[in-house]
This record gives sequence, structure tokens and C-alpha cells, in this order.
Amino acid sequence: MVDSVDASRAGARLTVDLGAIRANYRQLANMSRAACAAVMKADAYGLGMEQVAPALALEGCKVFFTAHLQEAIALRQLVPEHCLIYVLHGPPPGTARDFFQYDLRPVLNDPGQLQEWRALALKLGQELPAAIQFDTGMSRMGFAPADLAALSAQPDWLAGVRPALAMSHLACADEPDSPMNESQRRRFDALRELLPGVPASLANSSGIFLGPEYHYDLLRPGAALYGINPQPGQPNPLQGAVSLHARVVQVRTVCDGDVVGYGAHHVCAGERRIATVSVGYADGWPRSLSGRGQAAIDGVVVPIVGRVSMDSMGLDVTGIPAERVVPGAEVELMGPTLPVDQVAALAGTIGYEVLTRLGGRFHRRYL
Repeated sequence: MVDSVDASRAGARLTVDLGAIRANYRQLANMSRAACAAVMKADAYGLGMEQVAPALALEGCKVFFTAHLQEAIALRQLVPEHCLIYVLHGPPPGTARDFFQYDLRPVLNDPGQLQEWRALALKLGQELPAAIQFDTGMSRMGFAPADLAALSAQPDWLAGVRPALAMSHLACADEPDSPMNESQRRRFDALRELLPGVPASLANSSGIFLGPEYHYDLLRPGAALYGINPQPGQPNPLQGAVSLHARVVQVRTVCDGDVVGYGAHHVCAGERRIATVSVGYADGWPRSLSGRGQAAIDGVVVPIVGRVSMDSMGLDVTGIPAERVVPGAEVELMGPTLPVDQVAALAGTIGYEVLTRLGGRFHRRYL
């Protein structure tokens, strides 16, 4: 167990269960004969790449993905040399040599990136590995069909490039009945013919649960590793990996008709006990939880009342034993009673956004 410093000075405690993340990786890897990678973008979805990446490497993960080059450079110092690191956004203009220097592999998404990677290969006089991403219908990243048609008409369109992975990304993998999934899979199969014999990857977290025909050679889970449910509307097959506990700053009894929070939107009906806790939107806690979010005290759910402000918010703790809610006591904002997907639903967003917005003022504790 690794603890960060100054626990007594922080307004809240974020606990990341590395054992749960490793268990989730094992479960996902065991669902397929394909190899299993891990997506580390956004500082391991807000949970701390510095701690998460080495834990997954110990679990046997050999392929990692980041979004940006700078993330990948940091990641290279955290995992063994034999691990492969792909950068999903490819090389920003003028950075191809950085990829070579740090032994990183770009995901090439358009003719400009391809040309930059080929130019470096020509200067170095050697083939350079890269992933080739196809846009199969999401219109976000990857070679567009028109670009591919023009490029593939040139016999030497990949001169200097060693395609190490053919990949695409599913738009509706969390909707298993969406016809988009099958449409993208078929397009992917057709485009893969441009790269015969090259390993392929299509399945993100939810895509893994669409079945083996989506697995190909490499799985790319991200959110599922961290306990976000890859099958919305179904029981979560994975372990929760994160909890957030806020400290009580103050408790007071308010009277009938008193208001709580900015804007005076919450008016108390009868005498209530209000606890102010030290988490707010500056910590990444969604302001949209104002008047609709929840906290838990020893498994008992209590409502957020009034607006979530920058550094604090109010909880109605009427009925909770007074000795349990005192300054310095902790209340659960996310964890076993309130999983991340439940918090996200109350906030009108998704678990991905909740985790990646978590701020830097918490005391972070790694199990």
C-alpha cells in the first residue's frame, strides 16, 4: 500500500485499488485468445499513470496506448523496455524524431502523418514501425476512405513504414444492438486487405463484450480496467477500482425556511442538519450534481442539497447519528455504495468524464 503525503491537510481522500485494476485486466485478457493492451491516456483515466502502468506491466501487459506524445514519453520511463507504446493521435508536425528517440510507435491517421513518418525513415535509412488506423465510420481519427483509395493506388505508399498494427475504433460498442457495430466490422475487414498479414485491433472496452469476431489480435481496454461498466444497463462484470471520501468541515442545524447554497435554490422544509464537505467543482466534482447528487455515510445514502460550489457542498445528514458526522469525519462520494457509473448518471454524464476530471487536491492512496 502506497500513500501520498499530507493526508491530514487534504480536503478529501481518493483511493485507487491497483489490485482491482490488475484483476480487471486479467478478466478482460482471459476473455479472448487475443493479446490485451492497456490504454493509459489522460493519466490512466485520472487515476495516476505513474502507479497504474507499472502495476499492469507486472500483470503481464506488454502493449500500452496513450493519446498524446508527451504522455507516451512519460510512460516510457514507467514500463519495461520491451513494452510497446502506441500514440493514438500520431506524430504532431515536427515530432517524428521524438518517437524514434523514445522508442514509441505512432498511430498514423492521415496522409500528412504518413508522409512525416516516411520522411524520417528515409533519413534514417531504415523501416520504422507504426500502426495504421482506418476510419470505418466514426469520422474522428484514421485514414478516410478517399485518402486510402488515392494512397493505395501508389505501389510504394508505405515505403519506409513497417505496418505493425491495423486498427479502427467502434462508435457504438456500448450499444450491442446497434447496426453500426457490424457495419464497422465489415468495413474494417475490407480495409485490412490493404495490409495483408498485419495484426489487427478493433475492440475497445465495450467492444470486447461484443464477441470474439471483434477481438482480432489485440484488445484495447481503457475504461473497463478502471471499473467503469462496459455494458451499460447490465450488471457490471468488473471490480470497482476507485473511491472518493470527503472530509466534513462543518455541521449545523438549520430551521424551516432556511436556504442552503448559492442562489438560495434549496429551501429547507422543517429543521434539518446540514454538513458542509470539502469537495467542489474545483476538484472536478460535477456542478450538475447540485440538488440531485448523493453521498453515503456508513452505507446510508444522503442527498446533496444546494449548489455544488468551487470548494464545498452541503449534505442533508438529518437522521444520521450526530457523533458520526463531525468536523474531520469522512463521507463517501464515490465507492462501494455509490459506484462511478451511478455518480455519472446522477450528473448527466458518463463515468469516463467523472474519473478524468478528478483534481489534484486530493490525498491519493494506492492499494
